[in-house]
Amino acid sequence: QVQLVESGGGLVQPGGSLRLPCAASVRMSSFDVVGWYRQAPGKQRELLAAITRPGGTNYADSVKGRFTISRDNAENTVYLQMNSLKREDTAVYYCKADLWSGPLQHEYWGQGTQVTVSS
Repeated sequence: QVQLVESGGGLVQPGGSLRLPCAASVRMSSFDVVGWYRQAPGKQRELLAAITRPGGTNYADSVKGRFTISRDNAENTVYLQMNSLKREDTAVYYCKADLWSGPLQHEYWGQGTQVTVSS
């Protein structure tokens, strides 16, 4: 049973930083792609950052230069380092891991962690 658990959310002031871990119950390096998403009230869930099995990364324009995704294989964890946080970054943050087996895609989601940016 694959499980993803996000943590690290909380209340932070504008301009502050947070680091969100996403811990997996299996080897994180076994997934083809791991991504961080967020969903704000009344908005669609959006992809923020992703890291591929070989270690390539990509970012949404809204977070490029402020957020960094990284992977610690020894700890089976993917991190989202968030700097220069803005009020509009307030949302529930989720990680998702994708694994392709031939033509079949398996998706695994965490339960989410709330991030609130407010003074």
